[in-house]
Amino acid sequence: MSVNLAKGQSVSLQKSTGESLTVVRMGLGWKAAARRGLFGRRTKEVDLDASALLYAEKTPSDVVFFQHLVSNDGSVRHTGDNVVGGVGAGGDDESILVDLARVPVHITQIVFTVSSYTGQTFQEVENAHCRLVDETNGTELARYELAGGGAHTGQIMAKVVRDASGGWQMTAIGAPAKARTFQDMLPDIAPFL
Repeated sequence: MSVNLAKGQSVSLQKSTGESLTVVRMGLGWKAAARRGLFGRRTKEVDLDASALLYAEKTPSDVVFFQHLVSNDGSVRHTGDNVVGGVGAGGDDESILVDLARVPVHITQIVFTVSSYTGQTFQEVENAHCRLVDETNGTELARYELAGGGAHTGQIMAKVVRDASGGWQMTAIGAPAKARTFQDMLPDIAPFL
């Protein structure tokens, strides 16, 4: 059963049996919003990029994005860049797989961001979502819908945090940022660590 998350809401990443999840997929889906033009409705492609930033407490340790598809330790993997989107409310246009059991113990949180590489704002995007899926069986665990558009070009979507027992929980952040890349968002991420 999937949980629709609101900004700031958290969900535990434990199975109903009490055991921890092993591999999760953070999926990003979006569709370019149709705009009214001189000759009817038209759509301009939007290139959103999903990134995962690995932190040791509040210190950046590694990043996975379209130019660095696998973390240095191999626990986080980006499945590849999609430069046009289009799946929208259904499936995922970009995915990042996280093998939670292999994430090194010094990594305490992983922050997921989305940025508009081509500089279009989220006003030009519709049906955008970020979702967490149990990769072992395909079950959607949590979903955060990006609603309302906005004049921003980046979004700090969510983070997964290691808890005191060694398990993980996901928190929806949903904070806008002015960013074309994950590097542009680093100052905006800091308050959420």
